[in-house]
Parts: sequence; structure tokens; C-alpha cells
Amino acid sequence: MIMIKKILSYIFPIPIHKQPSKVSKSVEVVLYNGRLILNTPNTNYSYGSLQRILRLGLKKIGFEQIRKMQHILLLGLAGGSVVKTLIDEIGYKGQITAVEIDNEIVEIANKYFGINEIGNLKIIIDDAQKFVQKEKNTYDLIIVDIFQDEEMPAFLFSTSFKNKLISLLTSKGLILFNTMKISKKDSKRNAIFIQNCQQETIVNVFSKVEGNNELILISKKNNKF
Repeated sequence: MIMIKKILSYIFPIPIHKQPSKVSKSVEVVLYNGRLILNTPNTNYSYGSLQRILRLGLKKIGFEQIRKMQHILLLGLAGGSVVKTLIDEIGYKGQITAVEIDNEIVEIANKYFGINEIGNLKIIIDDAQKFVQKEKNTYDLIIVDIFQDEEMPAFLFSTSFKNKLISLLTSKGLILFNTMKISKKDSKRNAIFIQNCQQETIVNVFSKVEGNNELILISKKNNKF
């Protein structure tokens, strides 16, 4: 039966598990093209296009540089596909701290994607905004990947949140911020945020990634990676 489902998944997606979510309306594990992916009603959360989007951002930083990093902070875990990219493809051996607000989605990540088997991953169930405000550790890379279905919370684009993230970076640290631009309002929001960042940091922007996503790479002005 499992083999039949896998074969059929190359023809059409096979639903495996679906449940409501307080954060993202609902989440669904689907077998597609022979592999499990995690979706919400309007977007891919893990192991599909999202994994390709963040992989591109990591490639822009450079896999060799990432392997030298000691501590990475991930805000928004979902199914953990970026963690799998870091571990399996890049060969990252350092510490990864992942902050995820939705405990139910972590349970799905553990059950269907084996995230709990990764030894150098620490998962914290918390609101990213609150976590960042009280955090004292510094990080070589902060990956921001927070969505509620296809919506992005407004606090992600606030000056106070951005400044706090920058304060958590090591001297050579980087922020990789995954955003989605669907409407003119989203485009204006991103443009204002980027302009704000450029006043005190170096900003690289990669637009139209997998369609509607825009990656924003931020580093301190003394760090020309």
C-alpha cells in the first residue's frame, strides 16, 4: 500500500494527515512526487517550494561559510525543512536553536519528518517576538521564516524587532529574512523595511524567488560577506 501511494503521488498529491491549526488555519501532510511535504491552505510550509527558497538564500551566503558557523537561530520551524538542508546537504555541525509558536506543528514535524532525531537541534515553543526580546545569546546566522498561512505578522517589519535581531548577531553575523509579496501593500511594506535597514546595515535582496517570495539578507556594515 505504501509503495502504491508513493507511485500515485507522482500523478497527484496523496493526503496523509490534516488537522486544524490555531496559527495557520489548518496544516496538511501530503505525499507528493514521492516525498512528504507540509502545506497550509494557501502555501507550502516545508519540504516543497519553501525548502528551495531558503536553500537559495543559504547558497547566496555560501555553504562553506555556513559550515564554519557555531550557532544558528531559526525563527519559525514548521516542518523543519531548512534544518534538514543545513544538516543533510550543507553538513552543518554547529548548534541550531529553533523557535516555533505552534506546538501542534512541532508534533507533526517530529512524527512525519523526524525532526526530534536531530541531535544538534534545540526546539523552543515560544512566540518569536517575545523570545527575541528576552534572548541574550548571539548568533552567526538568524533565519526568519514566520508565516500564518500566507500572512506575515506586522511585528516582523518593525524597527524595534529588526534592531533587536541585529543586536543578537555576532560581529560577522547575518540575517536571512524570507518574505512573501502578493499584493501592492506587501511590496510597499518590503520597500519601506529595506530602506530602513539600509540606513545602518548592508542589505542584499533576491526577488521573485519561486514566484512571490523575496529574500532579504542583512549584515552589519563591517561585514562584507
